Amino acid sequence: MNRVELAAHLVEIEPLRHTPAGLPVLRMRMEHESQVLEAGLSRKVTLGLNAVAFGDPALALAKSPVGSQVRIVGFLAPQRQGSDRLVLHIQQIVQAH
Repeated sequence: MNRVELAAHLVEIEPLRHTPAGLPVLRMRMEHESQVLEAGLSRKVTLGLNAVAFGDPALALAKSPVGSQVRIVGFLAPQRQGSDRLVLHIQQIVQAH
């Protein structure tokens, strides 16, 4: 299963665009920081990742200012065919502030 649930801050948001078929698309960069328990030890996790949203999630996130915290659900996919770089595809916004 390829499912990601993440709370993160929006650090860069590109202008809302549309695909040739008219579907809204929004590309952004997100940063996450948390403490997790691994093998009984606390570990600090800090990461940044590129993300993309299509349709209604794109429209909703386009209204969010840079610095907003969001909680999303999505999946990871290669940036392009054969690439090792991953992009988070946002399918659902659970919470936005």
